[in-house]
Amino acid sequence: MGSSPESFRFSEDLAPWAQGGVLILLLLTVALLALEARAHDRQRLLVFVSGVCAALLLCFAVLRPTLLTAKGNEVSGMAVALVDGSHRLEMPGEGARTRADSAAEAVKLLQSHWKNARLKTRTFDSGLVPKDEEGKHIDSSSDLLQALRELGAGAEERPQAIVVLSDGRLTRPGEVTDDGWEESVRQAAGGVPVHTVLLAQTAPADRSIRKVGLTGSAIAHQPLTLKLEIGCHPVESCAEVEVVVRELLEGQEPVELVRGTTRGDDGVAELELAVTLERAGGRVIEVSLVSDEADDVPENDVRIIPVQVRRDRLRMLHVAGQPTYDVRALRMFLKSDESIDLVSFFILRTMNDQVGASADELALIPFPVDELFDQHLKSFDAVILQDIDASTYGLDRYFPSIRSYVLEGGGLILVGGQTGFSSGGYAGSEVGEILPVELPLAGELTTRSSFTPDYTSAGRVAPLLRSLRTTLGEELPEMSGANILGRARPSAVVLWEHPTLGLPGQSGDERMPVLALGEVGDGRTIAISVDSTHQLRFGAIGAATGGRAYADLWSGLLGWLMRDPRYEGAQTRLEGVCIAGRDQVILVEPAPPDDVETKVTLEKLGTQASEARPLERIAPSETGAPRYLVRGLRSGGYAARVQLGKAPPTRSVFTCEEGGEAWSDSRPDPTRLARIAETTGGAAVRLDTISKLPEPTSTFVTARRTSTPVLPPWLWASLAAVFMSVHWILRRASGYA
Repeated sequence: MGSSPESFRFSEDLAPWAQGGVLILLLLTVALLALEARAHDRQRLLVFVSGVCAALLLCFAVLRPTLLTAKGNEVSGMAVALVDGSHRLEMPGEGARTRADSAAEAVKLLQSHWKNARLKTRTFDSGLVPKDEEGKHIDSSSDLLQALRELGAGAEERPQAIVVLSDGRLTRPGEVTDDGWEESVRQAAGGVPVHTVLLAQTAPADRSIRKVGLTGSAIAHQPLTLKLEIGCHPVESCAEVEVVVRELLEGQEPVELVRGTTRGDDGVAELELAVTLERAGGRVIEVSLVSDEADDVPENDVRIIPVQVRRDRLRMLHVAGQPTYDVRALRMFLKSDESIDLVSFFILRTMNDQVGASADELALIPFPVDELFDQHLKSFDAVILQDIDASTYGLDRYFPSIRSYVLEGGGLILVGGQTGFSSGGYAGSEVGEILPVELPLAGELTTRSSFTPDYTSAGRVAPLLRSLRTTLGEELPEMSGANILGRARPSAVVLWEHPTLGLPGQSGDERMPVLALGEVGDGRTIAISVDSTHQLRFGAIGAATGGRAYADLWSGLLGWLMRDPRYEGAQTRLEGVCIAGRDQVILVEPAPPDDVETKVTLEKLGTQASEARPLERIAPSETGAPRYLVRGLRSGGYAARVQLGKAPPTRSVFTCEEGGEAWSDSRPDPTRLARIAETTGGAAVRLDTISKLPEPTSTFVTARRTSTPVLPPWLWASLAAVFMSVHWILRRASGYA
């Protein structure tokens, strides 16, 4: 333990204002003595000196000066090194090293240079990274302002200096031209000098997609403006850059939406492209640069962007083979909804009908099958084929188009009747392949026996039937026959089943599906094998409920087909940012009940032979939401499905990128680091000049303090009295008043 030098101070039992008053009186006394001495010639020096000594001693008698001695230790200065821990630092730096490698070297150099300082190292991305989380996750942000605020708000000792290790391309503070830039930096630093160390000095040869923006809302079937900013180093490589935009689909190869060419001569090129997304919900688009030139950072040549597309109106195609009660009820329901843009056709005659009149004399217009199923099919959100014989009306030649339409995100409902399903030529066809149930090719294809469907366990918990069950409970009307359906496909969910009929050609207790849902590719399909749902509107149940039960059923079916969140069981979201090659975590929200089995599967978009894989469940979040671990994803778009119990699965999409937003601009920004240091009173250095940083000064920490009076108070008073007496005698002897 060492001692600090002795210091002089007055007694602590006098208030500062009282000490000041005594000193002022002393100064006035000295001034009056000086004026008086100038007015006399005799012994004026002795009179003045004796008076000053008397006044000074009297002042000390009141103030009682003491000597203060402190014992303690010399503590070295404390500093914090803030290391940029965002994904950006994994970008190539100088030579074969990454910028993260340069950051690790900078910390070692700083520790060697500041041997006498207490140096703490913290990592930041979107803020200070908790010590127990360092290295376990990665963020694309590098928010220095938030990190400085959190550092200042902590309970730890306030540092004497902060050293920021980065390449300067920070999320915050932004560009130095932003309004209030300097003030925001000073406030975040809290008066502590911030030194900066530049981890990369030269920009790599690189052409990158720096910004991707969407102008306006993404609405299905309507053009959307995609605004791109392409950056280049060296600047002349932006003279001409080709850009391709594709949509990534599930189970299908990417579909090219548009391509264009940028032109720029100052290192930056901008491009606006109009893209049209035909399907609502979560979609994924890929923007990529086409180039044969060498590029040191090829990962930022591709951006994969999730887009949430909404519907302005639901555009539907309804084609029926004959005007039955069931067709009428569905058509009336669809036309009554102002949010639905309906195109509906009844086919009343075939090409083989003998009408006995010329084409000019016919009042009925021909069915525009070519226009609907060949040219404009993609413009519809959903297609309903109700009780229609595809072979007789020549619809079967468009089955490949319908199959592609569904795989690319369309919705299809096949409604039964005398000429539906296998009776209408759908078995063994391209449309039969995408239905949620298998279709028999031979044997009995329909049953005319009336029955009342039973709910399956999945039907009882399906959100799309929740309103119907609220209205009717498990009561359903009697159906007058059904089409014969086969086994449900592995990915399908059966909601209603026949009470007595088993599967055709099968032995066992498994019963025939009546209402089934399925997902195939990017689209969804529904099979309902009866033509009697109109009983919910026109029958006894319809009369009792005012037709509300019919609306409950079809609103739920169409809502599920269009991925309306109200009819989905749960949603999934990614925890953090997905970076290719790193482990990710998927959360299921809201948290389902503990007794409900939750299953999450993942499938990569844009491949022909992708296979959904189940995910490993890990510890839940703080809110109790289930969490699932995903290991080492590749760059691309992904579809995650969550299934609660036996309810229909819910699908959502997310993207995973090699570089992402953090790598969009590979250039270092030394100007920003220099301005941060200048604004806070710090120094800006490079990796090779860290030795120029001033070391934090040490601090003396007091452990024990001793206060000793210079003289006892009575002695100060006695001396003051003696000198006052001497002064008075000299004044009288010299003729002073």
